[in-house]
Amino acid sequence: MRHLHGSVGATDGEPAADTALDPELSAHLFGSLRRSGQRLKAEQYVRGLLALEGRKTLRGIAAQFDGAAAQQSVHHFISASPWDWMPVRHALAREVQRALAPQAWVIRPILIPKAGSHSVGIDQQLLPLGRIVNGQHAVGAWLASGHCAVPVDWQLRLSDRWLTDPLRQRASVPADAAVATIEDCVRAAVADIREIGGVLRGPVVVDVGEVDAVAVARHLAALGVAFVVRVGPQAQLWLDRTELPSYSGREHTVGELAESLPRLRRQVNPGDGPTTAVAIPVVTSPARGERMLLLGEWRPAGRPRRRLWLTNADAPSVLTALRLTRLPGVVLRDFTAISERVGVRDFGGRSFPGWHRHITLASVAHLIATLENRRPLLPGGRAGR
Repeated sequence: MRHLHGSVGATDGEPAADTALDPELSAHLFGSLRRSGQRLKAEQYVRGLLALEGRKTLRGIAAQFDGAAAQQSVHHFISASPWDWMPVRHALAREVQRALAPQAWVIRPILIPKAGSHSVGIDQQLLPLGRIVNGQHAVGAWLASGHCAVPVDWQLRLSDRWLTDPLRQRASVPADAAVATIEDCVRAAVADIREIGGVLRGPVVVDVGEVDAVAVARHLAALGVAFVVRVGPQAQLWLDRTELPSYSGREHTVGELAESLPRLRRQVNPGDGPTTAVAIPVVTSPARGERMLLLGEWRPAGRPRRRLWLTNADAPSVLTALRLTRLPGVVLRDFTAISERVGVRDFGGRSFPGWHRHITLASVAHLIATLENRRPLLPGGRAGR
């Protein structure tokens, strides 16, 4: 396995100060950067994200390798230098595929609280239960397995005011950027995933509460992508009467459907303990006839009592689909343990390209920390090569 020279904490994701990129891995990840100076700065920036304690400011990162006088150079590299972050993300995805054998893509949102009003994309964000937070709202696409998860692609939600001058011009938002809702971000993430060569196209697990889950599921089904999408209890569907002809043909909420067919429930074990599950054949509307399965799950006391998902898996694959629903938990764990420590939330600039370049390099740093954490320990607690 390609890896780093130096060490990263094997249990808590804390990077060490002497971390350095392996030349072969660096060449793979940053080969799309045409100039050697850009490739060097990308390596140094990632090393700074891994080594710097606390908040990852451009000044602090610059001080890690060239001293405080290099701040302007680092700022230009992130916010103004014309390198494209998408090829780096594609190379990152292929490296994750090769090194970590992920099972699925997981799409989840993150909130980035911010003080003030100048950071790109900042708005008053409405949270569940009516709470309002000032900050940025983004959606990440992760390659995940039951062991680890690595972010690969990011979408920054931009409200209408950020898509209109003068804010658009001030933040260098490109003319084709139009992700005004979280659902737009989810669809853009799916489109980006499908553009990456050499990695799995699906399944895709969408765990985003702020979207029309039925519409997202229909979109994925139309693309021919295997999916599992978390759905709220108030969403409305119909029973598939070709499978359940003796039941009502009227519209029901998803919550009603999950509770109304106890005879279909069974005990299963997706790998983290026994749970009660039900798989109900549904259609999105009688006219369209788009057939899916509604998965309902009742977990033991001390956990959320019921979770609901839509999937296009076949009934015999229900257990596999339920295992996929555990992957957002892996993403949340690794986001807290690794992503936050390498500065995913820390970009404070006004530039839309700067935000994307920073979070792309932070995702590279996340992969490196993950690879280090998975290396076996030698006698005495040192990481093996």
